[in-house]
Formats: sequence, C-alpha cells, structure tokens
Amino acid sequence: MSMSTHVEGFIPPDEKFNKMFRAYEACEVAGIRPPKEVTDFFNGVAPDPAGVRISLNYDKKYKDAVTEYNEDDGQGYEIDLTKLPKDIKVIRFTNSW
Repeated sequence: MSMSTHVEGFIPPDEKFNKMFRAYEACEVAGIRPPKEVTDFFNGVAPDPAGVRISLNYDKKYKDAVTEYNEDDGQGYEIDLTKLPKDIKVIRFTNSW
C-alpha cells in the first residue's frame, strides 16, 4: 500500500468567502449546480470552512514553492513561504492511502 501527501494553502474566510459559501450551500440545497463564478472562487472544489483552498503541490503556479524532500530516514515536502501569495495563512498536509 502506498501513501501520497497533498499540500494545500488556505486563504482565511472573509466577507466575500462567506457570501460565496452561502451561495454554494443554497445551490446544494436546491439540487442545482453552482454558477461558474462560485465554483471558480473555490477553485473547482467543494468549499472548506478553513477558507479558499489552493492546491500547492499539484498546481503548476506554485511548483517553485513546493519541493519534495528526501533523506535516508524520511521524506516530505519543503515549502518556500516567500513564493506563496501573502494572503495564504494556513498550510494543510493531508496523507492518503
């Protein structure tokens, strides 16, 4: 069984996030697809209460900010914070098998 790690950055919720989140939820309740403006705001994924989710290790825009790190006894990712948008305040690492 292999493991993969996904690295995401989050821009904390603000007033616009809250409006878009409510619009997304209303569409879900109504059983309709959210408008393109809403899905684009959330980068094509379901909204996360942590804020706007940005894939860091799979988005080509951030390839210089995230590098794989390997040593004899471990592996992971190094994040160059200076190469990320200033409004990203949280970085999440998720392992999946």
